[in-house]
Amino acid sequence: MTIGSTSRVAVSACALCTAGLLALAPLSAAARTGSDPDAPGGPRAAAVRPALLYGSGTQVRPHRDAPRVPDVSALSWVVADTESGEVLAAHDAHRKLPPASTLKTLFALAVLPTLPGGIRHKVGNEELADVGAGSSLVGVREGQTYRVADLWRGVFLNSGNDAVHVLARLSGGWRFTATRMQAKARALGTLDTHVRSPDGYDTPGQVSSAYDLAVFGRAGLHNPDFARYCGTVEAKFPGGGGWSYDIQNTNRLLTGADGVEPYDGLVGVKNGYTSNAGNTLVAAAERGGRGLVVTVMNPQTGGGFAVYEEARALLDWGFAAAGRVEPVGSLDALRVRPRPGPDPAPATAAVVPDDEPGWSRTAAITGAAGLGAGAVAFVLRAKSGWLPRS
Repeated sequence: MTIGSTSRVAVSACALCTAGLLALAPLSAAARTGSDPDAPGGPRAAAVRPALLYGSGTQVRPHRDAPRVPDVSALSWVVADTESGEVLAAHDAHRKLPPASTLKTLFALAVLPTLPGGIRHKVGNEELADVGAGSSLVGVREGQTYRVADLWRGVFLNSGNDAVHVLARLSGGWRFTATRMQAKARALGTLDTHVRSPDGYDTPGQVSSAYDLAVFGRAGLHNPDFARYCGTVEAKFPGGGGWSYDIQNTNRLLTGADGVEPYDGLVGVKNGYTSNAGNTLVAAAERGGRGLVVTVMNPQTGGGFAVYEEARALLDWGFAAAGRVEPVGSLDALRVRPRPGPDPAPATAAVVPDDEPGWSRTAAITGAAGLGAGAVAFVLRAKSGWLPRS
């Protein structure tokens, strides 16, 4: 792995492994306890029993004046409030299905906090060697130097599996990243997700659910960097030699591309498609001070753009149903309140604004997870000759 210029310091493999284990340890502990201090609203017990969402078919508890739930063809879907986490309605919410690129929401939750956006990295050929055939790509090239922020835009806008591979390499490697994602999923209380390929590429045994993806989307929107990236419509991507080219978000409900009418108030999150998963979408919108997150997985009729129209119908229903339905579950249902004690240390490193060339000051990192992320970041800086001068 090369970042910037030739390495100026030697870091033992043992030290790297130790840093990685330190970074992973808090997530593993959180996975065992079913809590995540970074989750929206903090750990809290659910007011509604989760059993209802495990039932088959459509689950809704309407008042007499509630609008009728739209008839959609997706195999599984969820409508939830982004602030409270209450699930307003759902259909086979915990059905395990291939997630396609909507799994990149979990990838971002696990990796974004560990890689400051201003870090520059020169891509080696080994980092792109295992990108799956037919993958969506943003155009990452061997030998080209990119900022981490450029790569994240490639992930969120173009769903670039090539960018995911490079970021995963920077954050500890492909298998380590999958393990970290799995731990993050469990920490958020999501039990349906099994990570095999961090980019969402069709892989045997890789599944998620509409419920889990709604949890990931909601959690992501509480991260300012995640929210900014997933809501970006257009950006420039480095093409080498000082020039760049335009990239556009593939979420047509956000951009209005290909004749899909953009949804008023949409703020993100992520779409996906593979031949095995079909079309999948996590969409979030805000209207009148209220936010909703919707997941739609694999519509069975209507063609390739049906996922957007079904999400639109569910969002419209969710806003119209405000105060007219009782929740059928909660996105916090499977997380439990941790035992009383001191607040856990944050598991994130300081994020550098995109317009900075690197770290302007040493990141303040606390706790075991912070030490792990800080050690990895320190190594990246040292290898590129970015250590502060004394």
